[in-house]
Order: sequence, then structure tokens, then C-alpha cells
Amino acid sequence: AVAVFCAVGGVEPQSETVWRQADKYGVPRLAFVNKMDRVGANFISVVDMMKERLGANPVPLQIPYGAEAEYRGFVDLIEMKTYVFDDSTMGAEFEAIDIPEELKDEAELYREMMIEALSDHDDDLMEAFLGGEEITTEALQDAVRKATLISAVTPVFCGSAFKNKGVQALLDAVVTYMPSPVDLPPI
Repeated sequence: AVAVFCAVGGVEPQSETVWRQADKYGVPRLAFVNKMDRVGANFISVVDMMKERLGANPVPLQIPYGAEAEYRGFVDLIEMKTYVFDDSTMGAEFEAIDIPEELKDEAELYREMMIEALSDHDDDLMEAFLGGEEITTEALQDAVRKATLISAVTPVFCGSAFKNKGVQALLDAVVTYMPSPVDLPPI
């Protein structure tokens, strides 16, 4: 399942109901924090609400690049690249750039938190992390997939669906991290 949360409203009562059903039936989930371009958007607040109100273990795989009217895109914490969307094309065109200086420290912090959370469920990743080795994109993706399939973590993405910012990355994540019908037993 893909749980969609408003960047302003956060976790709403109907979201809690659906989340509990997904818990009951062991449905793996991704989360998408939508409407990052609206006044009052707060990505981290929504992630915190997921922990508090849903008892979830949200692990951001992206952090926003800007918010509200200044929302430009996101930093991909797996690839450590920033994706900036062109407003004139309604997000159809984007550019992958190096992480801006003002976001580097925050991106490093959230990447480290992501790796720590995933290391709890992947021994190879833990060894590489504790050994100070460079961790590959493939190793991180494998760890995210394993932890997602057993519902140990909920990968969190951000964007603005109306302006098509971040939607393709979310769809790619569904293919990369979510189970195929043969991965899980019937409900």
C-alpha cells in the first residue's frame, strides 16, 4: 500500500483506520507526504506524527528541498542527489544536481539515520556501516526492500502530486521496494 499524507494536515483519523487495517493484515507500506508546496507544509512534523499516532517506523528516503511556495524538489538520500523540478513544465522536466551547500549537513544526518534504521534489519549493511565502508546504492536498496517486505520500516517520500513533483520517484519506489504478488502469501 502507498499511504498518502498531507504535508499540512499530517496523519488524519481516516489514515489511522486504514493504517490499523494494514497492520492487521501485514500489508507492507510506503508513505508519500503530499502537498509540500502548500502553506504550512512540514515534512518532519508528518514523519513525527507517523511515529506518535500510528506507531510506525518511518524512514525518510528523501528530504524536501524547500517547502511551501519555495518547494523545488527533494534530496534522494540513497543516491545523495538533489532533484529539482521545473515549474513551467509542471514537473515533467527535472534536473539531478549535487546537494546544495545549505542542505548537505541535514542530508548527511538523515542518511545516517536511514542507514542506522535499516542496519537493524540487515547484518551486511550493519557491518559495512560500523566498519566505515562505503555503502552502495544497491546495498541500500536491498536493505530497504527487505525491511519493507517484513513491515519493519515504512520508507517515506515527499512531493507535490498536483504539480507532478516526486510522483515518478514514488512510482519507481513501488517497483523497487514493494512486494510482487509472489513475494507474499495470500491474505
